[in-house]
Amino acid sequence: MTRIPEVDRNIMEKAIYLPMVLIILNRDLTVVETSPFKLKRPYLVLIEETIKTIQKELAEVKQYMKKHKLQVIETKRDDAFTMYMFLYKGYEEAHNYFNPRIRNKVQEILEFYLQKQHMSG
Repeated sequence: MTRIPEVDRNIMEKAIYLPMVLIILNRDLTVVETSPFKLKRPYLVLIEETIKTIQKELAEVKQYMKKHKLQVIETKRDDAFTMYMFLYKGYEEAHNYFNPRIRNKVQEILEFYLQKQHMSG
């Protein structure tokens, strides 16, 4: 049973997922820049704006975590699972994540932000 309230746990999970989404977007940006698309600009703008939005949110997550003394540390990784240590106000909790679940969650977040950029653009 976790001692971490859902709100704080969600913030801590964002600290795991958002950097992964940024890695994917930066790779995709490089692919689009070097691709033979006739019109690259719309794709580049969409990806760049999405990166800016996620960077802003990640900065807010980090600020919240610092203010509330929360920390997430990756402790172990293998083919199937990644383990994180969640430090919450003096308590330590080990959380094990199934790697396909991480990938699916990162994809879901990526889709959400791309859709959000598309709708606001």
